[in-house]
Amino acid sequence: MSEHPLPGLPVAPVMVEELGKTYPGGIEAVRGISFEVAEGEIFGLLGPNGAGKTTTLGVLTTTVRPTSGRAFVAGHDVVTSGLGVRRAIGVAFQDSVLDNEFSGRENLTLHARLWGMRSRDAERRIEELLSVVGLQARADDNVRAYSGGMRRRLELARALLAQPRVLFLDEPTVGLDPAVRDEIWALVRRLRRDEGVTVVLSTHYLEEAEDVCDRVAILHAGSLVALGPPGELIEQLGIESIELRIDGDPAVAARELTSTLTEASAPLVRGDLVSVAVATGAADLAGRLAVVHADGLGIIGSTLRRTSLADVFAHLTGRRLEEEQPV
Repeated sequence: MSEHPLPGLPVAPVMVEELGKTYPGGIEAVRGISFEVAEGEIFGLLGPNGAGKTTTLGVLTTTVRPTSGRAFVAGHDVVTSGLGVRRAIGVAFQDSVLDNEFSGRENLTLHARLWGMRSRDAERRIEELLSVVGLQARADDNVRAYSGGMRRRLELARALLAQPRVLFLDEPTVGLDPAVRDEIWALVRRLRRDEGVTVVLSTHYLEEAEDVCDRVAILHAGSLVALGPPGELIEQLGIESIELRIDGDPAVAARELTSTLTEASAPLVRGDLVSVAVATGAADLAGRLAVVHADGLGIIGSTLRRTSLADVFAHLTGRRLEEEQPV
């Protein structure tokens, strides 16, 4: 990936090499990250606010100029061929770009004109997309009357107007209630299937990304700390997680837990909580956990559950995602 992709050769839709971005004042938002996104993949950039997700998307959509490294989208260099990138992508931003004074259909018509689409082609494409996102019955209503979920669906339709090769979604479900988030994720899957589009999305909802993403890149403080299919990342840590609440010295409990469960991950200690992940099945763990309870370590509560991507993040960074603060 040190050379520009050669014309005529298969190229991954997104290619990133040692990408870095430092803002004025020395704020290092992205620190030398590298990854590729395969054709037709749903790829997630995961992490808390301040992790570098939005800056990375900004570089890939040509709204942010990188400080170092290189990135290509649909074979186009994001720095030297910005127009080529923009012609190949659709973007749904975290903040709405819809006009509240227009109807849903009028919003799509306006953006089709901005894209330079011919009127007949635009009308056909708009009707097609309104059907795909389930807004035909409300297409002529003013967008101001739309719910949050309806607005997000219209944003997705807008981003797909020009049939892009790559669709970028910045926090597509932020601020929506869980039921509506599920609807949006189902729509993203359907768009990948029906439109054949490659999807790159950012989100801090790690558990939801487990279900929708083929692969994920977990970012922390601008660095890439994990990359791969969600299931593989979880298996590498351990498919079952044990969390103990301690009334005493959690460091002592952590040592006892790892000596009893020799195949466990390194213990994570946060306040009065100690957690490890293991590959052993839940039935076997229940008996072994009882041994730890009997050791007089001041255990006042324990939880045994399936490991999640949130646990992977916590063990890699030493903090739960919800403990992270924006920077």
